Amino acid sequence: MITRNIQPVLLELSKTYPVVTITGPRQSGKTTLARMAFPDYTYCNLEHPDTRLFAQQDPNGFFLQHSPPLIIDEIQRLPGLMSYIQVDVDNRRQNGMYVLTGSQQLNLNAAITQSLAGRTALLTLLPFSMEEVKKFALPDFTREKYIYTGFLPRIYDQQQQPLIAYRNYLQNYVERDIRQLLNLKDLNAFEKFMRLLAGRIGQVLNLNSLANDTGVSATTIANWISVLEASFVVFRLMPYFENFGKRVIKSPKLYFVEPGLASYLLGIESDAQVARDPLLGSLFENLVIVEALKARFSQGKDPNFYFFRDSNQNEVDLLFKKDGELYPVEIKSAMTWNEDFQRNILRFNSIAGTHAKGCVVYGGKMHFQTSRNIRVTGIEDFTGLI
Repeated sequence: MITRNIQPVLLELSKTYPVVTITGPRQSGKTTLARMAFPDYTYCNLEHPDTRLFAQQDPNGFFLQHSPPLIIDEIQRLPGLMSYIQVDVDNRRQNGMYVLTGSQQLNLNAAITQSLAGRTALLTLLPFSMEEVKKFALPDFTREKYIYTGFLPRIYDQQQQPLIAYRNYLQNYVERDIRQLLNLKDLNAFEKFMRLLAGRIGQVLNLNSLANDTGVSATTIANWISVLEASFVVFRLMPYFENFGKRVIKSPKLYFVEPGLASYLLGIESDAQVARDPLLGSLFENLVIVEALKARFSQGKDPNFYFFRDSNQNEVDLLFKKDGELYPVEIKSAMTWNEDFQRNILRFNSIAGTHAKGCVVYGGKMHFQTSRNIRVTGIEDFTGLI
């Protein structure tokens, strides 16, 4: 087991809040993080049927038996417990009393808003980052291996085969959670939809096109995407249109939280196949953006990431605020630098009137500054800019 980058933030928040809630996808390491950071806390897991039944039927007895400081795993299974936690923390007025984990946002967010608003700090833990994977001493990992292997901690802890691991992950966690949240009548249609979604990574979301290709309604597609977001399977990158008027595209793009799952859904069966796949550029873009997400979350911050595209097809892959200005990032999978890579950034700076020069993240390893003051870097050095 390795120490996660987010652990110092978790420990610091526990000193100033009575409750800390860790959310994130299944198998991202939430339980391991909580138990490593707080080894002296009592621990209970609401996935265990007997524990869940006890807590559901006799919550007062449950908290009498499991007194704080307490870690409660998968709190979304019984969100009603948060009302009892609210009463307890209001009476005791102590920090660091509870650490909660949850892997599904719909019920969890509603319960937090109702019962624990102002009483809990929120953290999001995604699977390993590239920096954390390096702690396993794997110097031969290439971008293709990262994309194919993904970042689920158990793959590295248990040395699992990615192809088998993601097949089981899809069946045991993703589809199970979807069935709990939706009245899913046609699992085959949903699996087809998932594969189509993986094939459209980095594209502007088109619900009608997905609906036509899947054979269901656009409303159904929208519901499915919302549930996948709530389960931390995909995330939306929203367009930035402030101050740009009607010229700007206002539909989001979709990316996968776990690049390894996207590769599995695309039928990729080895890292060598990644290099030959026609979607390498999209998969590399997904990898870069999700690494940026992890860097922000590990600091306990909201991402506040966007992309830009206008009606004239001017586009920048990623935007974020840096030193008070919009900072444009262009992502290219090519391993050889080309001056043309900075064109979209220069065009955006002209449109936006910004002085932030921007960055190109490419598939190579060299890092330097161009004559136009654009920073060029590989993916492993990029997250240091976030």
